[in-house]
Amino acid sequence: MRLMFVYWRIGNAGSAQDMVLKDISLERLTDRRALLASMDNFRREADASGSFEAMDRFSQQAFGVLTSSKFSEALNLDKEGPKLRERYGGGTMKCRDDGGPECPEQFLLARRLVEAGVRVVTIGFNRWDWHSESFRQAREVFPQLDCGLTTLVQDLHERGLDKDVAVVVWGEFGRSPAISAQAGREHWPKVSCAALACGGMTHGQVIGSTDRLGGEAASRPVHFQEVFATLYQHLGIDTRTATVDDLSGRPRYLVGEQYRPIREMA
Repeated sequence: MRLMFVYWRIGNAGSAQDMVLKDISLERLTDRRALLASMDNFRREADASGSFEAMDRFSQQAFGVLTSSKFSEALNLDKEGPKLRERYGGGTMKCRDDGGPECPEQFLLARRLVEAGVRVVTIGFNRWDWHSESFRQAREVFPQLDCGLTTLVQDLHERGLDKDVAVVVWGEFGRSPAISAQAGREHWPKVSCAALACGGMTHGQVIGSTDRLGGEAASRPVHFQEVFATLYQHLGIDTRTATVDDLSGRPRYLVGEQYRPIREMA
């Protein structure tokens, strides 16, 4: 099973235009490809690590993206009906500081990319590093996230994709239970949360709990690696046996040996 990780930050000019080969013909692109191959040939025979073989596969994928009309068409949201686009919500592609765009239509773009054959799509939505004015920012951002995410899940069900596509929503850590003098919350690694939808998993449940302040795990804590193991399982990858070689050629397991898929979601 093939995996492709896609990280997008799309400008205001329009996502479809980002994939256009400006002033470069397909013939000229092919010439560049041949030049790249000729420059690599003299090192390939001396390469004992196999890195050039891997680079060849990545190059094939990159040129495939540039020459595939199916992929570039997936980035063109104008091909969607206005009513569906309205359901996903508006917003702006402008990024605030180090965060992602405030645009629920990213969820629509993700669905189109999946339909075009992309295996994994990652969306960076808004900026959640709220060290001040958390309540004001939450009133602005949460409705946008709720609109885009809810419509995505409904859209996947309506198109019969809910069993094939898993949706995961999370951040890299939690926020402190105490509110600061600036009406914000600080970084908090002790407890966080995630939402999982579709993917043929068992939903409609809350797994685990925190103390009354939301500062510590009180029951059934779920580790990040358990979530990874669950997603790998639904991709058909057995984390008990699958390994990836590190730079020294040593095989490494995808998750720690003690972590297994979330049993409640099997």
